[in-house]
Amino acid sequence: MSKLAVALKRLVVGRPQRSDRLTSTLLPKRIALPVFASDAMSSVAYAPEEIFLTLSVAGVASYAMSPWIGLAVVVVLLTVVASYRQNVHAYPSGGGDYEVATVNLGKNAGLTVASALLVDYTLTVAVSISAAAANIGALVPFVAEHKVLFAVSAIAVLTAINLRGIRESGTAFAIPVYAFVVGVATMIIWGLTRVLILGDPVRAESADLHLVAEGDAFTGLALVLLVLRSFTQGAAALTGVEAISNGVPAFRKPKSKNAATTLLLLGAMSVSLFMGLIALAQLTGVQIAEDPARQFPDAPPGYEQHTMIAQLADAVFDNFPPGYLFVIVMTALILVLAANTAFNGFPVLGSILSQDNYLPRQLHTRGDRLAFSNGIVALALFAILLVVGFQAEVTRLIPLYTVGVFVSFTLSQAGMVRHWNRELTLDPSVSERRRMRRAQSINGFGACMTGVVLVTVLITKFTLGAWIAIVAMAGFFVLMRLIQLHYDRVAAALVADETDDVLPSRNHAVVLVSTLHKPTLRALAYARATRPDILEAVTVNVDDSETKKLVEQWHKRNLPVPLKVVESPYREITRPVLDYVKRIRSDSPRNVVTVYIPEYVVGHWWEQVLHNQSALRLKTRLLFQPGVMVTSVPWQLPSSSRSRALSPLQAPGASRRGYPGMEQLPGERRDGAGVGTGGGAPSAPRVTKKEDR
Repeated sequence: MSKLAVALKRLVVGRPQRSDRLTSTLLPKRIALPVFASDAMSSVAYAPEEIFLTLSVAGVASYAMSPWIGLAVVVVLLTVVASYRQNVHAYPSGGGDYEVATVNLGKNAGLTVASALLVDYTLTVAVSISAAAANIGALVPFVAEHKVLFAVSAIAVLTAINLRGIRESGTAFAIPVYAFVVGVATMIIWGLTRVLILGDPVRAESADLHLVAEGDAFTGLALVLLVLRSFTQGAAALTGVEAISNGVPAFRKPKSKNAATTLLLLGAMSVSLFMGLIALAQLTGVQIAEDPARQFPDAPPGYEQHTMIAQLADAVFDNFPPGYLFVIVMTALILVLAANTAFNGFPVLGSILSQDNYLPRQLHTRGDRLAFSNGIVALALFAILLVVGFQAEVTRLIPLYTVGVFVSFTLSQAGMVRHWNRELTLDPSVSERRRMRRAQSINGFGACMTGVVLVTVLITKFTLGAWIAIVAMAGFFVLMRLIQLHYDRVAAALVADETDDVLPSRNHAVVLVSTLHKPTLRALAYARATRPDILEAVTVNVDDSETKKLVEQWHKRNLPVPLKVVESPYREITRPVLDYVKRIRSDSPRNVVTVYIPEYVVGHWWEQVLHNQSALRLKTRLLFQPGVMVTSVPWQLPSSSRSRALSPLQAPGASRRGYPGMEQLPGERRDGAGVGTGGGAPSAPRVTKKEDR
């Protein structure tokens, strides 16, 4: 079973890599862009659609506001990109927003950012995969009917790819990401050319439908709130920008410069695609309704609303089906691969938090392929829970999405303002002071912009599900505080003092005996070889006839270790042994008690169920006893592969040591008082102590 598991792991993950190959996994800009920015670029596949979807409740006339809402999103996006270019230069260690907030605003602010990012990364995977299921569903009806199954399978595949290492996953993802950018850009350019230059009547499939507004006319405060909500839905295009600041260590040198350049490329591409899709949707008359069955009363029977990307591709490439298929497939692929941003950001952040004792230590170490394997698996499990819980519905997940990212944006930029204040007190040169003031202005403007968006998100989305994200962030915050408290208590308890190097007065060894067989004799031989001050064997009397038989065999074999019988009127084994060990400790508190427990080593999982249960219960209870050491003495059963590989017949000197079935060579003699002939370890020379008499 273990060999099968190892073979399966090698098939999925690949061969282990040496630690000194870590530098060879660093990424050039052309690979780092799809690895860390695929989420931000893929957001343009659904962020414009969310703007139209939200405005649809006020009727088709409200679509006139979509370009202005898009421009507002672009302003915030460019501000965030410019701000994070300052971050990667000032904090290139990979801590990102968490490090900036912790250093400049304190531990609580840092933990708040960390909690927000952990929630945001998990939602990135859930939203991206769910959006991919919606787009693929336009081509494959089976996926549309089984979105949850598709999403869970896609997360599993992404997990396997990322477990193979950052460089391999980046190479695998680069082609689809660039293909998406080329495909969508081509669609936008050709669509605008047909409409504005050639004058072709390019119309979306939903353009001629009558969109009915929901409820009364939206005016005054209701209209303002609707516009703000539409803006916050479109602000999903900003998610993923922070991942680059967390992934600076994965870039090739010069790391900060390459990361800043990648941020600039990300901003230029995202803005172009985002505004291009909004403009093309306006010109082709795309309509997206929250409730198509009710808002499109004149829709043909069986009408199925497709995504904005699908409608635009169908309209622009109406005479070129391969173009339509290419855009849809690449959009679905990048939405799946967009989750890779989180698969790179979440494990790195988890490792840093683990170093600071806020998360379990298992998240700190790298796996066989030099990736943070435990963090990757943890992210996948959290994302699967979200996908199943929200049935892979993008509209239900989006309100949860932008809360965490704007919390981290705002606190990070506020922390950068304080960072530059501190740097300015160091009396830099005039040119450096001018540069710092410029960077501080950028970060200050970024903090104000993202803060306004955060307040807007909380106002417009709180009752729509944003409260769930806030509760999740609070849960992560409290959990990390508790983990840190535990590690601090453990560290304080483990501090060595002057009395810790004092040797115990005596070592009182106890060998537990149930039957006089080879495992028992091996445990006795090993215990004697350690030369304890006091050595005795102990058996628990649960059956008078069996105990009497054991005592007779013990005396008949003339073993040099006294056997003590502990009574058990209620036929228990664990409790009498614990009471006996406690009595030894209470009689001589300065002594250490070593308990030797014979155990079977088995080759099959079902054998473990049939053996070692009493030993497991005893060890579990004895480990909680102060001053008690527990030693397992293994005996390999024939089913154990190790037992076959290290058979006594193959062991050097087996005949001299007196194993059964071996011919005694001339001049050799058998040692001990029969212990060796029991098939266990060689018996030590007999040492008689006063306590043994």
